[in-house]
Amino acid sequence: MSDLLERLRGRCWRVTSQRRVVAEVLDGDHVHLTAYEVLARAVRRLPEISRATVYNTLGELVSLGEVIEVSMDGRAKRYDPNAHRPHQHLVCSGCGTIRDVHPTGDPLADLPPEERFGFTVSEAEVTYRGLCPSCAPGLPHV
Repeated sequence: MSDLLERLRGRCWRVTSQRRVVAEVLDGDHVHLTAYEVLARAVRRLPEISRATVYNTLGELVSLGEVIEVSMDGRAKRYDPNAHRPHQHLVCSGCGTIRDVHPTGDPLADLPPEERFGFTVSEAEVTYRGLCPSCAPGLPHV
């Protein structure tokens, strides 16, 4: 059973066959699918699933805090099921591929007090950008 599905069952979320398929499609460490990609994969598993069901389920998963909605520079929103594992994102500026990364250090501690302007900072989102190996052939990859 997927990690997401286990978490949802632990919350007593009503697991219908349609909801299960959406949760199974979202399972994985580096999954960042668009709603359209979730729909396409769900239809392959359960042909009778509707667009509305997929979109409504995604919205509910985001509202529950079980999936993170990731917006990147005007591209389609993506859905990240790793909502309970602290991480940042590495994004390819070429193709839009997103990978979860776990940098060392605390990004909150990296913001000096004089740069907080009186804010009480509770969280930080860091996005690393560059080109993936497919978009930058021939460049050394460190």
